[in-house]
Amino acid sequence: MKKAFALFLLVLLVGSSFLSCEKDDICAEGTPTTPNVVIRFFRSDNTSVLNPVSNFKYYVEGMTDTITITASTDSIRVPLRVDATQVKWGFILRQTGTGGTTRNTDYLTFDYTKQQTYVSRACGYKTTFNLTEDPVQTDAPGENTLWIDEVEVEKYNIEDENERHISIYY
Repeated sequence: MKKAFALFLLVLLVGSSFLSCEKDDICAEGTPTTPNVVIRFFRSDNTSVLNPVSNFKYYVEGMTDTITITASTDSIRVPLRVDATQVKWGFILRQTGTGGTTRNTDYLTFDYTKQQTYVSRACGYKTTFNLTEDPVQTDAPGENTLWIDEVEVEKYNIEDENERHISIYY
């Protein structure tokens, strides 16, 4: 009787431990994650016409890694830092003309607040951002011409990547 009772307790204990376990969570594709800032490029002389960039690079000031766009595109996604409330991105436009290739770097400094939201155990937290002011535009040291004519914030709340947040006219 004691053996049967001990076996019953052992089975009950092992069975309950399996019932309390959850399956390995995998963050499902399509789960909302921390969004990037969506930037679209437009012509400055006709602001309703998209103006694709190609042979374009952008990077965070002080970092050595750059993001390079070789194909022609009219929009890019720029990440904001989740461990800071300000980030300065350098945008390098390279144009080839009769005088050769020119390279011009403009900087945009983004100031923002952030809010973390718990998504799930597998996905962790999602950070959303709120731009506190329009991005500040500056020229690279030693350069005296800005290639960006105007920066317009379309949406200050960065909650998803479904629509553009910033328009750049050049």
